[in-house]
Amino acid sequence: MKHTALCLAVVLSLLAGSCRRQPNHVFTNLLLLPMTPVKDQGKTQLCWAYAMLATIETEHLVRGDSVNLSAQYIGRHLANYQSSMVNGQLPPTQQQRAMCQTLLNMLPRCGLCGYDVMPDDATADLPTPQLVFLLGARYTPHEFARSVCAPGEYVSLTCIPDSPYYRPVDVPIPDNWEHNRFLNIPRDTLVQRINRALRNRHPVCWESRGHAMAIVGMARDEQRRPYYILKNSWGTDQPHGGLVYMPAGRLWRDMVAVYLTRDAYEGR
Repeated sequence: MKHTALCLAVVLSLLAGSCRRQPNHVFTNLLLLPMTPVKDQGKTQLCWAYAMLATIETEHLVRGDSVNLSAQYIGRHLANYQSSMVNGQLPPTQQQRAMCQTLLNMLPRCGLCGYDVMPDDATADLPTPQLVFLLGARYTPHEFARSVCAPGEYVSLTCIPDSPYYRPVDVPIPDNWEHNRFLNIPRDTLVQRINRALRNRHPVCWESRGHAMAIVGMARDEQRRPYYILKNSWGTDQPHGGLVYMPAGRLWRDMVAVYLTRDAYEGR
């Protein structure tokens, strides 16, 4: 556990350090998609759930819909889901850790609820809701999950140069304990697809080995260098109100996987 805590602290300090340096730059936003308020994952390791839900939320906002979703609901169901998916319990280093694809996999099995029912600071004594109410409609958590994210709606992509392109590949990292398979495409094609998706007003969920966030915009600095704008899940007591301006080169260098709707992938 000490080793896990140390590794996590290193990752967080590197990302936080990057955020602290950013006010030295003057950014011009080229594109910024609508967002729900920035959330705070606290001491949990649920960034993958926060990032994927943030992507779904922005996708709905762009369509003229509005949903604000609870990552803590997913965290409440995670231990049981992990037990059902792997032979025995995962080691302590992997508890609460996963890939963003895990969120998509959990929705049909565990359902979902709104953020107002289970916010970031939901305590263990808050019961898991049996019904979800939204705009006068009543749903079970499973029905609500299907209403905000249809099965197969999102495409999962990666770039592993030593594996065949345009075929599914198992991303070989510990967080992929489900052995999810991702469509493997060349880096240049991946960059083109993601940039096109953003320009068509689709958010993209981005994952590295240490953290996950939602890409919600594009920007440049005073020297016209390209940046992506990412919605983080560390609260608003951060530079830029909880957004991260990440250099384009670093975003692609650190990328493990990205997730976007099928329409976004196909250029619609």
